[in-house]
Amino acid sequence: MATGVRGRFLTLEGPDGSGKSTQAARLAGSLRSAGHAVCLTREPGGTAVGERIRGVLLGLSGEQHAPLTDAFLFNASRIQHVAEVIRPALERGEVVVCDRFADSTLAYQGYGSGAGLATLRGLEQAAIGAVRPDLTILLDLPVEVGLARRLRGPAGEVSRFEADPTFDVAFHARVRAGYLEMARGEPARWRVVDATVSEDDLAARILCVVMEGPP
Repeated sequence: MATGVRGRFLTLEGPDGSGKSTQAARLAGSLRSAGHAVCLTREPGGTAVGERIRGVLLGLSGEQHAPLTDAFLFNASRIQHVAEVIRPALERGEVVVCDRFADSTLAYQGYGSGAGLATLRGLEQAAIGAVRPDLTILLDLPVEVGLARRLRGPAGEVSRFEADPTFDVAFHARVRAGYLEMARGEPARWRVVDATVSEDDLAARILCVVMEGPP
């Protein structure tokens, strides 16, 4: 049943290896413990259709294709995600915690791979409409540190963005720079958190940022 009060939409963004998935789950758990109704979700994925698209996206290693091909696939998944999961949860008054959202496409396919930002923003508008994050937390850390973390982790969690040599250190440096540029350009929405600290310290810092209230 709708509460009549829109919930709060929180997104976690950052380079590979910054700990977004772990921290999204910890944040959701902390908010639930504090009495909030929470919807924890992720991109790409979050729905049955989205998870199938995720499998396509993360399995394209070694196949040559344009960055816009990725962008269209990510946004196709996002359309379903917003319609089926995010918007209904917000309408129920829940806190939505999302591991990646539209900013990831700008960072990876735009800043990282060179697709036009204006084109990507047009796709984003078509995909999400007015459903935009209230707060985006950027988990920032040096590229080499993040990649080393991912490559030390379980092999099943390494995506083509870490394993495919096309996406080299320079690519990931552009992604990180893009994230920081977006954060500087929209300071009312973004908060940058140092992700080089321990998992527990990072979780505490993220929760502190969230509990400060709307930016």
